[in-house]
Amino acid sequence: MVDPPRGTFPYGSSPTPAAHAAAQPPTPLPPERITVEGLCVDYHGVVALHEASLRVAAGSICGLVGMNGAGKSTLFKALMGFVRPSRGTIRINGAPLAQARREQAVAYVPQTESVDWNFPVSVADVVMMGRYGRMNLLRRPRPQDRQAVRDSLERVALWDLRDRQIGELSGGQRKRAFLARALAQGATVLLLDEPFNGVDIRTEGLMVELFEQFRREGRSVLISTHDLAHVRGFCDQVVLINRTVLAYGAIDEVFTEENLARTFSAVVAGLGASPGGTR
Repeated sequence: MVDPPRGTFPYGSSPTPAAHAAAQPPTPLPPERITVEGLCVDYHGVVALHEASLRVAAGSICGLVGMNGAGKSTLFKALMGFVRPSRGTIRINGAPLAQARREQAVAYVPQTESVDWNFPVSVADVVMMGRYGRMNLLRRPRPQDRQAVRDSLERVALWDLRDRQIGELSGGQRKRAFLARALAQGATVLLLDEPFNGVDIRTEGLMVELFEQFRREGRSVLISTHDLAHVRGFCDQVVLINRTVLAYGAIDEVFTEENLARTFSAVVAGLGASPGGTR
């Protein structure tokens, strides 16, 4: 069992039953892929995350659940090193985030809406981008880079479309192409932003099968989603977020009606946010 968040539950919220367990001697945990302690992120005086703490075990599929503006994107940006926290720590595979970035340990799979699909690159080119951190400054692919791209594309059933311009793919195929990029990178932590938006049933099933393979390989997948059925269907952990981490841990312990009501309530007042100012 992954123990619930430590520390305070600010702004009038109170610890859930899972949080009370933190006072008990913790049970031994499997190795952790993600460890976040007391994370605070501000944007020009607007608090996007406050005192957020969570752990994601190795070999787990973890749902990240919260309403729009609750801080899910901010958490992803912090885990990728794209924003600088005002306070708190992040460790990936037990190492500081800077080291994890050098080791290419974290990969991000974006929503398709955030990508320029008219950019003239092939599917193989997109996947090769996952190898850039392992190349020299000239970014000349080596045989092992090309093999990693082939292996990754075959794994997501896109090798036959490797020369297709990325914008010509269907929505589900695009999602798989970005998964292949993460695989080629060799990441042990995958951050997925609404991966099931705009995909058909067949692609959804293939993606779930891939996630389960990642879990068996010891990778950890953190999935931002609004679909609670997906969380119950195949996630083994969940993080509930509403400008702070309200609770996290095993599905059976954390995914309760009480916790979900708190997660999807109005964004907690008193944080100094203005409309449109959250992430």
